[in-house]
Amino acid sequence: MAKTVYYTAASLDGFIADAGHGLDWLLQFGDPEGGDYEDFIASVGALAMGAHTYEWVLANAVRPPDGEAQPWPYAQPCWVFSTRSLPDLPDADLRFVRGDVRPVHRDMLDAAAGKDLWIVGGGELAGQFLDAGLLDALIVTIAPVTLGAGAPLLPRRVATPPLELVSARAWGDVFVRLHYRVARPMG
Repeated sequence: MAKTVYYTAASLDGFIADAGHGLDWLLQFGDPEGGDYEDFIASVGALAMGAHTYEWVLANAVRPPDGEAQPWPYAQPCWVFSTRSLPDLPDADLRFVRGDVRPVHRDMLDAAAGKDLWIVGGGELAGQFLDAGLLDALIVTIAPVTLGAGAPLLPRRVATPPLELVSARAWGDVFVRLHYRVARPMG
């Protein structure tokens, strides 16, 4: 059965981007041995991302100001949640949406054809899926830095029931990957 997974990286103090929406703090580590991204992305049938994440991918990968342009990095259909107009990419399967995540989630499940849904970012978007009871798991790679401020991992209170730890493992000599299942309230 397909799962909706928030798979991301965060600083030790719980931020997924710095105050300027930057990721230099994370990219400084490169790609250490032992990561699971290739296996993870192979299990994904559809993606959801917020406007800041989409703009970051455009500015840093697809259309970098001082580098060679790259193609859109995802083969899967991607729903971009935003309240404003964003530039489209003609060679990417992008669907710009706004509003409630529930009807979009149904469309994503259909498009994913049994594979998992990836909530790429940000934390507020993942929180909307959580609020709607649609988030199944958080997989967070913790980097050994603190930012002091920025975009929070998940700007929600999740205390009762708490998340359920599925696994924790070191990744190279830098990261720790935590995999949590979202517990459903009893009742």
